[in-house]
Amino acid sequence: MIVTVTPNTALDVTYTVDSLVPDGVHRARDVRRRAGGKGVNVARVLHALGADVGAIATAGGATGAAVAAELGVAGLAAELVTIAGETRRTTTVLSAVDGSVTLINEPGPVLSGPEWTALAERVRRREPDVLVCSGSLPPGAPEDGYAQLIAGTTAVLDTSGPALLAGLAGRPAVVKPNAEELREVTGLDDPVAAAGELRRAGARAVVVSLGSEGLLAVTDAGVWLATPSTVLSGNSTGAGDAVVAALALGLSRREPWPDILRRAVALSGAAVLGPLAGDVDLAHYHRELGLVAVRARPEQE
Repeated sequence: MIVTVTPNTALDVTYTVDSLVPDGVHRARDVRRRAGGKGVNVARVLHALGADVGAIATAGGATGAAVAAELGVAGLAAELVTIAGETRRTTTVLSAVDGSVTLINEPGPVLSGPEWTALAERVRRREPDVLVCSGSLPPGAPEDGYAQLIAGTTAVLDTSGPALLAGLAGRPAVVKPNAEELREVTGLDDPVAAAGELRRAGARAVVVSLGSEGLLAVTDAGVWLATPSTVLSGNSTGAGDAVVAALALGLSRREPWPDILRRAVALSGAAVLGPLAGDVDLAHYHRELGLVAVRARPEQE
């Protein structure tokens, strides 16, 4: 089983407007609310693919109750750790005229020591084939919280900043920063060199999201660049989570890296076409799977 962990769960609220104008008053065409946080989104994608997946997340207050109810409606197998604080909300504003996406993330409630311990114990009891740790650590969580969770497991780590650097001590199988997150934690502009820094610090492989240019993977087995057959427009907020879902699925099946990357790029595009983070256009995914180009490249070009 693949298990996703979301310490900083959210209720995602998505507004679609005609266009987003600074200082303007906007009337939403559509409003959608669903349980979110990056690990929850990853679990949704895996569930849509028919994978054996479970989600571990936090929930508190009335917003946490809404998260729990929505997860039940969605049919996701979820274990929720009750916390005293109110679960955060994230707000996405999608402009219909140009496809631009504006995202506002609340910081999340403070986790107490016992609440973090309860979350960690849930993870240890599951003994997953692949563990996915995604998103920000909430206030109150230990900075090396992800390292604690992933030590001794086959894990995919998708976070940024200090949480990413501290998480490397747990020796994750894969970390998945985007290009800006990678530059931020290493100070290097060359993504291959920067990925090498993360690997020396503990990551066994680094997969870098390059936006519309695809994915760069730096691994023990080689360096690959995977590119989509076409550039898509839509809601990009769940594209990275779809990549993480593909990485976890590939690791659980022990697939070779080129196959993992083809699925990751195809799923990422399918997520851009989905209306909400965690949704994927399965028809596009199956079409694109055979069209993604994967080429080996030297570590220095």
